[in-house]
Amino acid sequence: MMVFITSCDLFCPPKSNNSVALDTIVDFSSVDTFPSFKECDAIIDKQEKMDCFRTTIHQKIGEELQQHPLAVKDSINEIVYVDVLINSEGIFSLDTIQASEKLKEELPELDSLLKASVEKLPKIYPANKRGIPVTTKYRLPIRIQLTE
Repeated sequence: MMVFITSCDLFCPPKSNNSVALDTIVDFSSVDTFPSFKECDAIIDKQEKMDCFRTTIHQKIGEELQQHPLAVKDSINEIVYVDVLINSEGIFSLDTIQASEKLKEELPELDSLLKASVEKLPKIYPANKRGIPVTTKYRLPIRIQLTE
């Protein structure tokens, strides 16, 4: 009777708790590797790669915008915020444009020029999170500086 009352723990060997804890907390506000143009791909440092990406995208959009002559009545010196999406295949698309009412009045064609400039950007290497290509969104400040 005593054998039946005692716990089975005395007779069974203890189970080892070697299970691996899975990392289930994912920070969706950052990526492991930033999107990269071909000229920035050889850079290893994360911050330098991000700086190269931002410099290159500003340069390419600026070059495209300078090809279009813009005429204004009053001088303009404002910053336009352009939200750009880069999908998991590395293709750019324009999300939103945030500009002042004065700028929209003076340059009504600016939205279409920015959209065309973003669509002409070359395909790039997308951002990665845990080794998986992901869609990212970037806010690019673009200074519009025109004189009459």
